[in-house]
Amino acid sequence: MKKRVFKRKIYDRIAEWKQRKNGSTALLIKGARRIGKSTIATEFAKREYRSYIAIDFVKALPEVKALFSELDYLDYIFLRLQSIYGVKLYDRESVIIFDEVQKCPEARQAIKYLVEDGRYDYIETGSLLSIRKNTEGIVIPSEETGIDMFPMDFEEFLWAIGDETSMPLIRYAFEKLRPLGDAAHRKLMRTFSLYMLIGGMPQAVNSYLDTNNFMDVDSVKREIIDLYINDLRKIDSTWNASRIFESVPAELSRNKLRYEPGGVLKNIERARLAEIWIDLEDSLTVNFSYRCSDPNVGMSLHKDYDSFKIYMADTGLFVTLAFADKSTTENIIYNKLSSDKLSADLGYIYENVVAQSLKAAGHSLFYYAFPADAERKNYYEVDFMLSKDTKITPIEVKSSGYKTHKSIDVFCEKYSSRISRPVMLYTKDIQTDKNMIYLPVYMASLL
Repeated sequence: MKKRVFKRKIYDRIAEWKQRKNGSTALLIKGARRIGKSTIATEFAKREYRSYIAIDFVKALPEVKALFSELDYLDYIFLRLQSIYGVKLYDRESVIIFDEVQKCPEARQAIKYLVEDGRYDYIETGSLLSIRKNTEGIVIPSEETGIDMFPMDFEEFLWAIGDETSMPLIRYAFEKLRPLGDAAHRKLMRTFSLYMLIGGMPQAVNSYLDTNNFMDVDSVKREIIDLYINDLRKIDSTWNASRIFESVPAELSRNKLRYEPGGVLKNIERARLAEIWIDLEDSLTVNFSYRCSDPNVGMSLHKDYDSFKIYMADTGLFVTLAFADKSTTENIIYNKLSSDKLSADLGYIYENVVAQSLKAAGHSLFYYAFPADAERKNYYEVDFMLSKDTKITPIEVKSSGYKTHKSIDVFCEKYSSRISRPVMLYTKDIQTDKNMIYLPVYMASLL
């Protein structure tokens, strides 16, 4: 398989850290495994520094890890590292990468003193960073600037397949609220369908570019899913965390107002369940969307920690996990996606990709649900809400071209003074009316 280094937006954020902090903090890149953290850190080091040392703590020799247990002689540590890795370091011109730093907590704790020394820059990468066993007995350094890394968004996927022109067109149409036209829209929907199936995991995209075969891509994604499941089983020996992870597609398809663990877990204590939620959210393999109890700006102040939905962080993994029992999943779903014939229960693929797009764009995820009748037997639900300035933008997601939106209509009437123009994300071209903006789903990341 050809090794490719994909263009990622996080590169600019790393460059901003380097210029703005100028060695006063280490950079911590957090993200799920196989997301591309190591690759982007190494690529940045190659381009932006005179030299670098990359320490992979999964593979590092015991003598390398032992160096960070005693920090009285930093000169000795740097000399040993240069000798072991065969790289000369230069004051203020070199960077040391601590890859998968959670595997060596002592190295992460040492960041405080390494940054104070000031000779070199430091970039850490890690997953499951806040899990108790990875932080037990160490002091987490305050000299860290943390950034989260996510799977490729749609624009990054377009770059990966050699398309540098579509996103400027999409952005122009979004800003002007101008329809793209049938031919352009159909082409973009086909590409977006491809993105949903393949997802944004670099290995999966690389496999697609190598083979143009969905079954090969699916095999790569299954390996990543198995890796995540095994990681979750290691941090939770009861396997409850991994069961919840595996249940995400099924739970979304049940159209519940919140995730209900009773269908997956039995007789689990509330305190232990809370720990599992924290561990899952910290893993960055899933995205949590919380119910907002009072839809207003400052939604975090009204987050209901007991009511939430869980989405997969990568929609390509979502598709594979949802249909893991089928050997030809990709071809079946791709045919339905490309012909706009998804059944209602498969519409959650669109809801998941919108959650992924909004999260990658820097938004926290919130939704709202309220009774539709006095008996509280039926509920209205707003899929997502974004706050901007003093107003809220409610968002509804449709897996078709239908334009019915009763929930948002009632929501806007109920909270009219708080609402900006609502948005429906669906499978057709841009349309507008006085009450709603209709946007193709591939524009979610621009909201």
